[in-house]
Amino acid sequence: MPIIRSSADLRNGYNEISQFCHTYNEPAFITKNGKGDLAVMSIETYESLVGKLELYTVIKDGLSDIEKANTKPFSEAMANIRKRRRK
Repeated sequence: MPIIRSSADLRNGYNEISQFCHTYNEPAFITKNGKGDLAVMSIETYESLVGKLELYTVIKDGLSDIEKANTKPFSEAMANIRKRRRK
């Protein structure tokens, strides 16, 4: 479950917030003047999130290629790869 902390808590309790983010792989939401301002997460969680977004983009592009019939038979694609490797 994510935590919600104030900007003062971030300033004064950085180590506790950092430990939470590393332990639970979830963001801590930071408020400023009672309103949402930041989401803080560990670098590992950030890299995982970015990796998933990149994967989803590649999948979306692939599905778009299928819809547009911009594809090749697997055997033809493999033959092209093998041909390039021999060069």
